[in-house]
Amino acid sequence: MWAVYKKELRNYFLSPIGYVAIGVFLIVFSLIFYVTNISIGAYDMGNLYYNTALLGLLVIVPLLTMIMFSEERKTGTEQLLLTSPRSITGIIFGKFFAAVTLIVITLIFSLSYYIVLCFFKAPNLLPTLAMIFGFLLVASAAIAMGMFVSSITENQVIAAIITIVALIIPSFTGLLPFIDLMNNYQKFPAGIISLSEVINLLAYAVMFILFTIIIMQRRKSVK
Repeated sequence: MWAVYKKELRNYFLSPIGYVAIGVFLIVFSLIFYVTNISIGAYDMGNLYYNTALLGLLVIVPLLTMIMFSEERKTGTEQLLLTSPRSITGIIFGKFFAAVTLIVITLIFSLSYYIVLCFFKAPNLLPTLAMIFGFLLVASAAIAMGMFVSSITENQVIAAIITIVALIIPSFTGLLPFIDLMNNYQKFPAGIISLSEVINLLAYAVMFILFTIIIMQRRKSVK
């Protein structure tokens, strides 16, 4: 797993994708920070992380996940993965944690905005950390779903579009609330860690990781 993890993380920064993902996060975060904090003189960062998760992840997650398996299948390198001595589970977790690590890096950057607010009035750190933890869980669940989508198509654009649609439909239409990730990010913006929301987001991520393992195991058996 660690070899795949290091390779995938390195690839994010050897290509524009990692920088674009971080850049998109910072742009969306900065705009929302200005609207919800600077322009009205507020110090609550809850809406900041919630709106960034709602809008920013629609771009960041498809960028990170569309290449996970789709690109390998298109370029023919997937066969090397499937015939390598590494386990399918290790490969999938390596790719998953590499994408999650990139999200962690962006969240570390977000702490600079907390420092900015400290010059005026220091927000409570613990609620802010709870918001960041919730954001990470939502992003991880979305990454798991996007990874599964990438495993079922070789077209990166189609993988990205399906991932975006899967994130948009529940969050913006109110349809299928049981798979709405943002529905499980309601208490975190208030600085509250809800056990039910944590469990739901982890279950969502685990479910799609298992689906991806099943798909790739079947492809390996065919090979």
